[in-house]
Amino acid sequence: MSTAAPPNKGALAAVTAWPVSIGHAARLSGISPKMLRHYELLGLLGAVHRTESNYRQYGLADVHTLRFIRRARDMGFGLDDIAELVSLWHNRKRSSASVKRIAQQHQQALNERIEALQAMQRSLETLLCLCPGDGRPDCPILDDLAHP
Repeated sequence: MSTAAPPNKGALAAVTAWPVSIGHAARLSGISPKMLRHYELLGLLGAVHRTESNYRQYGLADVHTLRFIRRARDMGFGLDDIAELVSLWHNRKRSSASVKRIAQQHQQALNERIEALQAMQRSLETLLCLCPGDGRPDCPILDDLAHP
C-alpha cells in the first residue's frame, strides 16, 4: 500500500523547483509511483500537467492531495470515501456534517470488522484448546473447518 513515510512538511517547503517529477512527488507523498498513477487514473487528483514529452509534472497542491490520500488510506478509508473526502477537502463551502457522516460510517464499519475478527479469534482459541497437537490424526480444527 504505502512506501516509506513521507518527509515532513518542512521538506515540502524546501523544494524550490516546482513542479516535480512523478518519482519526486511519490517520495514527497510517501506513496509509490504506481499508486500515484492509479490515484490519478481514478480521478483523485485534478488534471496533472504534462510536458511536451508527455511526462507528468506535479505541483505542491498535488503533493498535498497525495499526502491526504495516503493518510486516509492509512486510516482504512476505501477509495470511494477518499474520493468524497478529497472533494469535500477542496470545497471550501463544504459542510463538516458531510465529513463527519463519512467518518462515522467508517468507524461503524471498523467496529463491525473488529467484532468479526474477535469472534474468529475466540473460535480459533477454542479449537486450539481442543486440539491435542500430537502425532494422532484426529484434529478438531480440521473437523470444524470441514463441517461449518
